[in-house]
Amino acid sequence: MLDIAIIGAGPCGLATALRLHQKGFRPKIYEAIAELKPLGVGIDTKVYGTKEIDDLGLLEEFRAISVDAQESIFYNNHGQEIYAELCGTHMGYLHEQRFVHRGALQMLFYRTVLERLGADSVVLGARCLGYTQDAGKVTVDLQHIDGTSSQVTADVVIATDGIKSAVRTQMHPESATPAYSGITMWRGTTLTEPFKTGGTILHIGDPRVSSMIIYPIANDFEGSGKTLINWVVEATRDESVEDWNQTGGVEEILHYYDTTKLPFLDVQELMKNAREVYLMPLIDHDPLDSWVDGRVALAGDAAHAMYPRGGNGWCQALVDAGVIADKLATIEDPEAALQAYEDERLTVVNRIVMANRGEGYEVIRRMVAERTDGEPFANVEEVLPLAEADAIFSKYHALVGQPRPGHEAGETTGFRSADALVG
Repeated sequence: MLDIAIIGAGPCGLATALRLHQKGFRPKIYEAIAELKPLGVGIDTKVYGTKEIDDLGLLEEFRAISVDAQESIFYNNHGQEIYAELCGTHMGYLHEQRFVHRGALQMLFYRTVLERLGADSVVLGARCLGYTQDAGKVTVDLQHIDGTSSQVTADVVIATDGIKSAVRTQMHPESATPAYSGITMWRGTTLTEPFKTGGTILHIGDPRVSSMIIYPIANDFEGSGKTLINWVVEATRDESVEDWNQTGGVEEILHYYDTTKLPFLDVQELMKNAREVYLMPLIDHDPLDSWVDGRVALAGDAAHAMYPRGGNGWCQALVDAGVIADKLATIEDPEAALQAYEDERLTVVNRIVMANRGEGYEVIRRMVAERTDGEPFANVEEVLPLAEADAIFSKYHALVGQPRPGHEAGETTGFRSADALVG
């Protein structure tokens, strides 16, 4: 049986360990942080991501900590509806789309790894500094939280150590510097009453100036009877610090939404009442031409850090985990197995990285803003016909691996309410 070391105990590393365990392996995870805590904000789990969680045997536990996504609605900066579509099983997919707090999800995976693989399966406070390998083994250099150092040897190393991956930097030194878009994200959570269906994601704004995404991530949060809402605002800011944990305020971004009037939600009040606000420059890394070096492989953000739009970075990491486990279980030669993983995944995911740089389906709000010069419209059908918007969405959903049900048969899957037709 292969001795497998995983670098990083984020959701991707933990999911990879669980997938490998399902195939009969007993990997060990090495994590730089001394104590895992439920940090972060919301993540959007697409239908193919939920399928991966179901395959891990954790669907019911996942449902208990997340919110079923029912509809996705797009508005201009004045609060006028542009386009809407149903989500997950409500559209006809076999699996749900669900919203969840990243920290809650990570802790679910962490508990499950300890239960299934044992308490010694995760080594905390052990930062990977780099690796060396010969024809049969990989040696990983570790620095421990107490200042000591050590080495571990494994047959295979899987690096899931995120956007600042030491393994990726060694494998591809030219990738150490991220590509900064010039845009910063303000990411916050607010405890409030549910809005719309209770499972609605909102996409708001003129992206030439600022964009806002809002969705629920926990119902009856901590027994409060209220919903924990995740919101993200994108706007220009002069910075390029690659750090998800910068804290900030909302004073710089409130004015972007002075004209946004929604009958069911005051978005400025939502921001003002935030429990926490994190700042993060919108960055990714240029697509790599390889994820594998002999017996060492990259996965998740270490392999394909992409703009955190649409939930596909996290969901693609889940797919990585399943493919890696399958290849190692079915191909005897570890190097050939890892190469087969790269062959199956790299080109597909690199396309998604580049598509996310181009806004993906969020481009429809830019199109409307440009066609109306940022002014309110009288009839959205005259600005962005439903058929045109529908084609954009169908193409993007197919790109990320979840073609919309009925699209090939020519059905329209997006819709507009009567209120959207006349502003």
